[in-house]
Amino acid sequence: MQSRSPASRTGRPRSATADAAILAATREALVELGWSKLTLGDVATRAGVAKTTLYRRWAGKNELVVDAVAELFDELELPDRGSLAADIEGVVLQFASILALPEARSGLMAVVAEATRDEALRERIRASVVDRQKRLVLEGRARAQARGELPAEPDPASSARTVDLIFDMVAGAVVHRTLVSAEPADEEWVHSFTGVLLRGLAGEAAPPADD
Repeated sequence: MQSRSPASRTGRPRSATADAAILAATREALVELGWSKLTLGDVATRAGVAKTTLYRRWAGKNELVVDAVAELFDELELPDRGSLAADIEGVVLQFASILALPEARSGLMAVVAEATRDEALRERIRASVVDRQKRLVLEGRARAQARGELPAEPDPASSARTVDLIFDMVAGAVVHRTLVSAEPADEEWVHSFTGVLLRGLAGEAAPPADD
């Protein structure tokens, strides 16, 4: 089913309370029912709203689940631990913890699979999850540059490409580790990953592996 852009509507303004209840109910349903059995009717019942309320806000299940999962990632914060390496480790551990949640795991994998044949859904995932979380890269890089840990990058186009690349490397590695390989992104793995990432950012060659 193709995603549809929500139509412009007039009338009563949206209720933030209702939105929060609906997104929380969606995550609850993902845990208890899984993606395949989740229905908007069940979500409406759990949230205590009419089913029409959901359709006024979301075109369908795909869009609803994207927003419910995106809200989890909005809880990510970049800690200030005194160094770029420690900051990265802190946020990566948070990210891995969120991906370990059943509602995040099942919801994200389902909508990514659906998005392979739905361009509008891909755009929604990009806008609601990817673009919003690039704030962490921007914040972390600016903090590291202020500490003198990373050089300034004055060219806006080059700077934007670097942000995209850092985000792709971090998100791609953690998602693959936790959701594809089904291996833990524990402190030891995160420490090793951060070391590899920072050597790349510094333009240094990784040391040879021990025999």
